[in-house]
Amino acid sequence: MFSLSDLNAEQKEVVTITDGPVLVLAGAGSGKTKALTYRIAYLISEKKIAPEKILAITFTNKAAGEMKERVANLTKNVKNLPVMGTFHSVCARILRREAPRLGYSANFVIYDEDDAKKVIKKVMARLGLSDKKLPVQTAKSLISSAKNELIGPDEYANYAESFREKSVLDIYTAYQKELQKNDALDFDDLLMLTVKVFEKFPDVLDYYQRIWHFLLIDEYQDTNHAQYMFAKLLSEKHQNICVVGDDAQAIYSWRGANFQNILDFEKDWPKAKVIRLEKNYRSTKLILSAAQSVIERNTERTKKILWTDNESGKPIEIYEAASEEDEASFVARKAEEIRASDGRLGEVAGFYRTNAQSRAIEEQLLNMHIPYKIVGGVRFYERKEIKDVLAWLRVASGVSDWVAFERSLLNPPSGVGRITAERLQAYAEKNNLTIKGLANDKNLAKSVGTRVVQPLTEYFRKIKKIKRLAGESVSSAVEYAIKTSGLVEHLSDGTFENEERIENLWELLSVVKELETTKKNLTLEAFLEEVALLSDIDNYNESDEGLTLMTLHTSKGLEYDYVFIVGLEENIFPHSRSLLDMQQLEEERRLFYVGITRAKKELTLIYARRRLYFGGIQYNQPSRFIAEIPENLFLFVGKTEKKDIAENSKVLFAGEFTPGDEVEHEFFGKGKIIEIVDDEITADFNVYGKKTVSIHYAPIKKL
Repeated sequence: MFSLSDLNAEQKEVVTITDGPVLVLAGAGSGKTKALTYRIAYLISEKKIAPEKILAITFTNKAAGEMKERVANLTKNVKNLPVMGTFHSVCARILRREAPRLGYSANFVIYDEDDAKKVIKKVMARLGLSDKKLPVQTAKSLISSAKNELIGPDEYANYAESFREKSVLDIYTAYQKELQKNDALDFDDLLMLTVKVFEKFPDVLDYYQRIWHFLLIDEYQDTNHAQYMFAKLLSEKHQNICVVGDDAQAIYSWRGANFQNILDFEKDWPKAKVIRLEKNYRSTKLILSAAQSVIERNTERTKKILWTDNESGKPIEIYEAASEEDEASFVARKAEEIRASDGRLGEVAGFYRTNAQSRAIEEQLLNMHIPYKIVGGVRFYERKEIKDVLAWLRVASGVSDWVAFERSLLNPPSGVGRITAERLQAYAEKNNLTIKGLANDKNLAKSVGTRVVQPLTEYFRKIKKIKRLAGESVSSAVEYAIKTSGLVEHLSDGTFENEERIENLWELLSVVKELETTKKNLTLEAFLEEVALLSDIDNYNESDEGLTLMTLHTSKGLEYDYVFIVGLEENIFPHSRSLLDMQQLEEERRLFYVGITRAKKELTLIYARRRLYFGGIQYNQPSRFIAEIPENLFLFVGKTEKKDIAENSKVLFAGEFTPGDEVEHEFFGKGKIIEIVDDEITADFNVYGKKTVSIHYAPIKKL
């Protein structure tokens, strides 16, 4: 028997209670992966369960690979291991056998995101639908959401009412037919069709229930409806389902995840044994206390109280920056201090709410020659949307930059395709023309055809205006390029990813405006050179150790000795999108909790009094999340005091609120208070109905 001596009492329960449904509520840093792998090894080595009767599901291939390695080491058997993989890989494995029942061959091809969008674009063209009215990405996202909810084209017809919904129905129907014609499945089909084959063919479900007697699922709070149904159906026969997760780290609702799945586990499985892993092995006592104080503000959560044997540690540091440059400079200086004393930049991480916030920090790190790497993203000036708008500026600067010319013609689509762009360059070379000369050429239509003359004329008109505006100020030229290039419209499809790309475009405008304050008479050419130099200097070997930058969403599952969380201001973190929706606000708080619990030794929280953000100066209040940390847990390293944050992060109200009061909310309008619980008001608003808001932060007044 392998030893369980290095497991705590609760971890041993996870390992040894093997029969029936088990819910493991695993707090941050509580050793859940260790418990999960020991459970698999225990089933094999001690309970003598054949490995092929065990199915373990994780959310990444990397996690699955690590789990296999650990189980192999524990069981001393690398050849005979259980099936361990992601939902998608397991479902693909099932469908290789069962797909013919649904009209596909066993050798179906799996389309990635780009493949899927190409098919959607093709069927939209066939249906006569313009991607200007309904962007391809929007159609793809809506179809993906439907599939995650197990809604096929036939069922979607019951929901389609508006023009857009009916359009998506037509696209969805044609898209699925096209996929089947090509013997192809997209990623969402892997999940949806597996559940479909389970439901439609009881013998298939029975077959896999007889194969897999034990099901283990990690990160259960991140499952969507299709994944939930897969697990429920597969476990109905033996009921040996063990799910591990932490509702306090549920931060992916925008990806379709439904953390209600973990909250409702006991309803689905009334006989479930609930085990709480509350001992934290990662963070200091002070950091853990701060995290606990914050997450307890959420109403939708399971009860867990994390604790640790680790040292108390240093107080959390809070710094009030004058601006985003001061914020970035502070992070860089602190990183330099850590490197000098500790020598390990690899244990330093900076987290932010949106990718656009990395720009100022990157520049400071570059200026101070501090190596860094970005996880889950690319460097600011290497992001596609930034390179797209820079291409417009490069053409406008007057140089014959044919790479920029082709990129700006194609991004966003202008009616001029890649082949035509190549023909234009060949024509210019043959006739010894610059890009400017090409714009004024009278014989262009004869060479490339009359069809492209109009879009080319419009393109060159915009380029000329960018050039003219740059003579007045570079920022006005950049703003015009962002607005009239069509990039914003092209990216405005409502998806989370493209909203961030739009934010990055406006952050570029912030860069220029800031440069104009420090460099008088800034020219377009000087700005482009500045950008080029920044990109060139940032040339380090990614295998080298360096400070890590990433969004808070990307940070889940990672840990660092030293963590900086920047941009802790209202409208930034919590994000402005969440301020009028209590559920979204609670997810923002969970995201903050995730950020805090990544820190092992030291945590620093930073907010700025003034921030140049998306092209405009913002004076946001400090984040409410800072005020939710008890003052005995932190230390100010700036001039601000706790009471200043508490006062700045709320609106002071005259008078008291009581049920029955008539009130007016800045967004929801007039209504009547129904209930007051602690600092939250529930009111029935005339137009928007029942809403719950916090009296500390809501723009609400008594009439």
